[in-house]
Amino acid sequence: MRYVEDYEQGRTYELGTYKVTEQEIVDFGRRFDPQPYHVDAELGEDSLFQGLVASGWHTCGMFMRLYVDTLLGGAAVEGSPGVDELRWLKPVRPGDVLTGRLTIVGVTASMTRPGCSTLHKRGELTDAQGQPVMRLTLYSMFRHRPRD
Repeated sequence: MRYVEDYEQGRTYELGTYKVTEQEIVDFGRRFDPQPYHVDAELGEDSLFQGLVASGWHTCGMFMRLYVDTLLGGAAVEGSPGVDELRWLKPVRPGDVLTGRLTIVGVTASMTRPGCSTLHKRGELTDAQGQPVMRLTLYSMFRHRPRD
């Protein structure tokens, strides 16, 4: 179990990579964001994106998958009070390989939940060329390590 004390302020954690497939873009788009450029490559050709691109919300899900698999799974997390900033900087296309990173910006003791603190974090997904495709600022509440 990882507790708030296990996350070092200022440290950047590598979250691994995620390869995007055409099928998952279309499946997510059809189910949650059925805009032409998320569901049909041909229709996407006539858009600003000139092809099929992932929904920004799908891109958030890709980041979350990497975050949970690398850091959040098995952690003493109590939930999240939210996201302050979210930016989609570049379209995500089929075949893209995205790399996730998460930096711990700060830690604030909870005034209402004794034994918990909130981690302030900045996350980023970059493409294979190192260009950012998404950035976000997020918060999560973690328990402190129990005292024996």
